[in-house]
Amino acid sequence: MNQIGNLVRQEVIQTARTVVVKVGTNVLSLDDDTLDIERIELLSGQLHKIRQTGRKVVLVSSGAIGAGMGLLSLKKRPEDLPHLQAAAATGQARLIHVYDECFQRHGYHAAQLLLTINDFKSRKRYLNVKNTLSTLFEYGVIPIVNENDTVSIDEIKFGDNDRLAALVTNLMPSPLLVILSNIQGLYDRDPSEEGSKLIPLVQKWDEDLLGYAAAVKSTRGTGGMQSKLQAIQTATAVGENVILANGRDPQVLDKVLAGEEVGTLFLAEGQTIPAWKRWIGYTITPKGKFVLDEGACRALRESGRSLLAIGVVQVSGHFDQGEVVSLVDPQGHEFARGLTNYNSEQVQMIAGKRTPEIEQILGSIPYVEIIHRDNLVVMSNP
Repeated sequence: MNQIGNLVRQEVIQTARTVVVKVGTNVLSLDDDTLDIERIELLSGQLHKIRQTGRKVVLVSSGAIGAGMGLLSLKKRPEDLPHLQAAAATGQARLIHVYDECFQRHGYHAAQLLLTINDFKSRKRYLNVKNTLSTLFEYGVIPIVNENDTVSIDEIKFGDNDRLAALVTNLMPSPLLVILSNIQGLYDRDPSEEGSKLIPLVQKWDEDLLGYAAAVKSTRGTGGMQSKLQAIQTATAVGENVILANGRDPQVLDKVLAGEEVGTLFLAEGQTIPAWKRWIGYTITPKGKFVLDEGACRALRESGRSLLAIGVVQVSGHFDQGEVVSLVDPQGHEFARGLTNYNSEQVQMIAGKRTPEIEQILGSIPYVEIIHRDNLVVMSNP
């Protein structure tokens, strides 16, 4: 990496007040798929060093199923959901106990947070998670976050802990997200191919980056490079920096903290987005979709205006007032999201209408705007 790249890394480390570390199943597993206790001890010592710099630390850790396999004497990882959940339920207690023992050697405890996607969909529960983390920092413990695998089904799963880590990072002040995997970082092609090269710095997100991800999924976990890049895109889009590095390097976090050239650094895109708009734009799955005309797209993108009914060309989906909807341009590209002031039936009735006509159709004008600019997030520009 050139001198500019080194300076960028140093600045990223120096400005981070919170470090969120995500460690995957492949990093924490031995060859027989059971929990690697020595690896946890090494990571715990490095997290302690980060705390000694005055930074807050959150750990998003997989490994519950591997820990459960050892306790249940399973010879291979279960494949069906009930047995996976049973292994996770058994192993989660073991996992948090190992972390707690390691942290106690440095004078503090581990705290366990088991979450599902519903904890982020609900604004009230989302804020509760944020407040819980803040209070845990006051007590000087290290929060350890994991998906609640024992109750998660398809409807409430994150899919993998990469996405969970990105959403947790969204809650933190001035964060740096470090994703530890079993590869060195992002390569310009499948790293197993001859001539493949590590990309040390990604300054601006490009959809072509997803093409660099190998199609092969994680051998033990639920994600792969594709899911990691999607999580990284979520984090960088709201103004956060991310480092993807090899968690099997016994000094990986020490090197990250020192600003050394390890893994791939993904730089934040633009300015940091306020937490309220992060929740609207990057946490909630939209319940509906508005296709807008070119004039409305320009007003939202360039002038920071609210969305009026006259700019809506087409409406799809079923949603209530106050739910998140996706805003797309005439070419079908999503560029914004927002909280709608009207339900789907009402929007169908007033789409394309001028404000005076809305009163005639609905009998009153409860809101001039379909989406107020304070509740709207422009996610991308052409």
